[in-house]
Amino acid sequence: MKQGTVLTRAVMLLLFAVVCAYFAVAAWQSFHQSEYTMATYAYTVDDAVEATGLLVRQEEVILSGQAAAIVNVIPDQGEKVNAGGTVAYLYRDEAALERKRELRTLELEREQLIYSLQRGDTGWDNARLDQSIVDAMVGLKTSAAYGDLTGLEDQVLSFKSLVIRRGASSAGGTADIQAKVEEIDAQRAALQAAAGQDTTPIRVDKSGSFSAVADGYEALLTPDMLSTLTVSDLTALLVRKPEAPEGAVGKLITSSTWYFTAALPVKTAERLVEGRSVKVRFSRDWSGEVSMTIERVGEEEDGKCPVVLSSSRSLADTSLLRKQTVDIIFSSTTGIRVPKKAVRDGLVTSTDPETQAEVTTRVIGVYVLTGAQSEFKQVEILADDGDFYLVRASLPDNPTELQIKKAFRAGDEVIVSSEEIYDGKVILAPR
Repeated sequence: MKQGTVLTRAVMLLLFAVVCAYFAVAAWQSFHQSEYTMATYAYTVDDAVEATGLLVRQEEVILSGQAAAIVNVIPDQGEKVNAGGTVAYLYRDEAALERKRELRTLELEREQLIYSLQRGDTGWDNARLDQSIVDAMVGLKTSAAYGDLTGLEDQVLSFKSLVIRRGASSAGGTADIQAKVEEIDAQRAALQAAAGQDTTPIRVDKSGSFSAVADGYEALLTPDMLSTLTVSDLTALLVRKPEAPEGAVGKLITSSTWYFTAALPVKTAERLVEGRSVKVRFSRDWSGEVSMTIERVGEEEDGKCPVVLSSSRSLADTSLLRKQTVDIIFSSTTGIRVPKKAVRDGLVTSTDPETQAEVTTRVIGVYVLTGAQSEFKQVEILADDGDFYLVRASLPDNPTELQIKKAFRAGDEVIVSSEEIYDGKVILAPR
């Protein structure tokens, strides 16, 4: 009995020693292994310079002409308005604003009642209408829960509209609905008469794009000035902090063409050719790229030149911007980003089509982990990006289907090794 116990303990100790030895070897290999892999991905390197300047537009400040307790702006930012269109209402007090809301509610109710009269007593899909009301309630609850109040007023009006339409569907006959319309008309007339005393509409006499913010630059910098703008002028404008005129309710942008002007170092300005295009990337107050035409490269002053770029795109998106720092992009290169340590010289053997002799050529490539083995794939270096290269697969002029299939591509795991590596080398558990 004792002999069996001793034997069992000996076997257990032996197994414990084997397991410990296994983990010790694995840990040693992990700490001393010279190979590790890195996943590759597509990447773009820009040849770009940073510039700080001003956006310039043909603008006219919209003035209220009188004091008002409340200003209610109608168009959205960048929205186009027609000549004679109303861009804002001035309310003398809260009572005037509340009266305007009542008028809007009555107009909405009248609209739905007229709709029910036109439809007649048949054709109502009350089940669908009830579902729409439930959906509107859920939308209101969701907006409130997330604190999204941007479209709350429109959501409330839409909900009221559905409720009114549902009520009108069961309100009785045509005579009852017509009587309700006449009652609403009388209420509207009384409210409109009272509104004439404390509500003033602001209209524009030209068409254009509306912006709710006037910053004072509208009179300081106009497109007409850009042809003679100097570096000194631009420097002075950048440090100024103008204020909007008193009583301004916004401004009207009367031309679809807008400009960006900045002072660039001479060597950078020399790369710009008037009449050609260049990409400009905005990434501060608005994110986007705009293709702009190079309108002017001015004379040098203190090592810099004034540059003027123009565009007719993205006016609504940029209508709030004035002083901006942007990236002027001369060119972009897209490839696969790999560590410099992973790029190696290799030898490739091919057959000369004329002599049928085998030719060995030294090429540049990377070793990729395929299964548990390294596989050499040729690449071409496109750009230097610090500790990385931007590369693409190197293929012959008329590649075969197999060559295309085996070519280096984004997503391959490249092997980074400090020791000798060769095609077909077995790589055990790379990190």
